[in-house]
Amino acid sequence: MNKKVFYKIAAVVSAISGLIILAAVMLPILSYENSSAKLYPKLISPLTPNKVLSGEAQNLDYTKASNWFPAAASKEKFISSNISFYTLSISKLKIENASVAIGGEDLAKSLIQYPGTALPGRPGNSVIFGHSILPIFYNPKDYISIFSTLPSLKKGDDIEVNYDGATYKYKVENLFEVLPSDIQVLEQDSTDSFLTLVTCVPPGDPRKPKRLIVRARIVPLKEANEVLGR
Repeated sequence: MNKKVFYKIAAVVSAISGLIILAAVMLPILSYENSSAKLYPKLISPLTPNKVLSGEAQNLDYTKASNWFPAAASKEKFISSNISFYTLSISKLKIENASVAIGGEDLAKSLIQYPGTALPGRPGNSVIFGHSILPIFYNPKDYISIFSTLPSLKKGDDIEVNYDGATYKYKVENLFEVLPSDIQVLEQDSTDSFLTLVTCVPPGDPRKPKRLIVRARIVPLKEANEVLGR
């Protein structure tokens, strides 16, 4: 085989490989966008998407929880010299005893509870952030990818939280999308104990344009014990 033929073959192989890689990245994002438009209602943001995503917002480090809702808590409110942990499990996603940090912001090391939100089992809204990437790289033990399949949850799915020696079971009530400016999802509702899981969507989109919100409500203790066989 002469060099010209070899170079032509190499160029074709490289081009095909590039197209395959591009498809592997873009197809999951486009598929998510198509399905989410039908599945998830969206809250109306006071800012247009262009304003939300303009300038520095596109260059933020999204492994830092303080960058997810720029109009809300500052970096200083996330950082504490006394970080405590509890665990979260979602059997449907094969997430078992994932660490949730109270008083930190590094999503590469754990899930993060948003500062000032209610503790698990207490009246109010416990808000937990988790990172996501392309679903094909999903690993429930890797905090960089731990919430990549969060969009597959459905109403009625179970989430279990172990906090301060007690186990709390929550059931998913609804899923919806918001923009980074929609900080009302962080508000507290003391009528019951709620759990809100948050991740950037579409999973793997480097722009991180939206947030998926999974809202769950605590299962009464008696009912939870019956389900758990206690």
